[in-house]
Amino acid sequence: MTKSTSLLLATVVAFGMMATTASADIKKGQKAYLKTCKSCHGNGTKGAAMHTQAEWEELFANSGESIIKKHAGTKAEAFFSGSTFGNTSQDLRDFLFEYGNDSGNVPSCG
Repeated sequence: MTKSTSLLLATVVAFGMMATTASADIKKGQKAYLKTCKSCHGNGTKGAAMHTQAEWEELFANSGESIIKKHAGTKAEAFFSGSTFGNTSQDLRDFLFEYGNDSGNVPSCG
């Protein structure tokens, strides 16, 4: 194999691994959504479509300050003020952003 062919192959493999990693976060976010948010906001399709991608970005900015405030005084307040939200917030944001109502994407299940 020539040097350029090897480099091309290595690049393709690297990009393939990055795509798998990115989708893993979305899948973790979907699981977190189904576990913590579905009871109030419905399935993942309905919940993610509540906001545009830009709105999801804004809600999760500054460590989720806005989304935490939105849930103050609700039965979800304990989740959003606890360490579980801190541990899953990036995955949850990735899922909701990926399937926001202006994304054109629809989650496969849930």
